[in-house]
Amino acid sequence: MLSLIQRFIELGKGYGDIFELCELARVNKNRIHRAFIFTSKKENKEYCSIAIALKPINSANFFPIYICREGIPNTNPITQRLSTFQATLDELKIIPIQLEIKHSSIYDDKELFYQYVIGVLRLNHLIPPLQ
Repeated sequence: MLSLIQRFIELGKGYGDIFELCELARVNKNRIHRAFIFTSKKENKEYCSIAIALKPINSANFFPIYICREGIPNTNPITQRLSTFQATLDELKIIPIQLEIKHSSIYDDKELFYQYVIGVLRLNHLIPPLQ
């Protein structure tokens, strides 16, 4: 049996990227495994990353997690970008999982950061284990 490949696919941090992620969610609503809002801190400021994890297609072993990483300041009231994502999830009747994670800036390599996040998600049984 082939091993499941879990990988982050990073979109940008701007409004257009948020709309793209929301459209990916709408088009793939039947494939959504979970949606996530990650919070992290850098220099006493809190940032949000938003993501959707999609189930593999047919017998493929690829489990993509689309993410807009740390581009949204976590403020009160919430920013337009975060409220757009939440409105899309409401429309799709999906409740996002909210997790606090380390900020990616503490890692020398972005891939190490993503390995860390995948580990956190697996440990919390939020994505499937490797097969």
